[in-house]
Amino acid sequence: VQLQASGGGLVEAGDSLRLSCGHSGRPFSRYGLGWFRKAPGQEREFVAATDWTGGRTLYADSVKGRFTIIKDNGKKLVYLEMNNLKPEDAAVYYCARSRTSWGDATSDDYEYDYWGQGTLVTVSS
Repeated sequence: VQLQASGGGLVEAGDSLRLSCGHSGRPFSRYGLGWFRKAPGQEREFVAATDWTGGRTLYADSVKGRFTIIKDNGKKLVYLEMNNLKPEDAAVYYCARSRTSWGDATSDDYEYDYWGQGTLVTVSS
C-alpha cells in the first residue's frame, strides 16, 4: 500500500487550499482515512478523519468549520479542503489509512498503519 499526498503550497491567510491523497493497493473503499499535521517543533496532531464509507467524519476543534475531508471511493482519493487558512495551520500534512477494514473515523494515530510522505502547507500572515 502506498499513499501519496499532494496539493500543498504557499498561501496567504484567509486563502483556501485542497490537499489530495492517492491510495494504491488493497480496496480503498474498505478503509477509513485521516489527515494529520506536524509543525516545526511540535508534535504531530490530528486534523480530520473519515470512516470507510466517507459518510462519518471527525475534525479537530481547531479546524472545525474550516476544513472538510472528502473520500472519493471511485477515484481512490481522499481530499482535505481547507478554507480560511491561518498562519497556525502551517505544517506538513500527512494522510493515513486506517489499520482495520470497515473502521470508524478516529483521531487516534495508532489506528492508522500506512502513512503518506507529507505535503507542506505554508501560510503567510
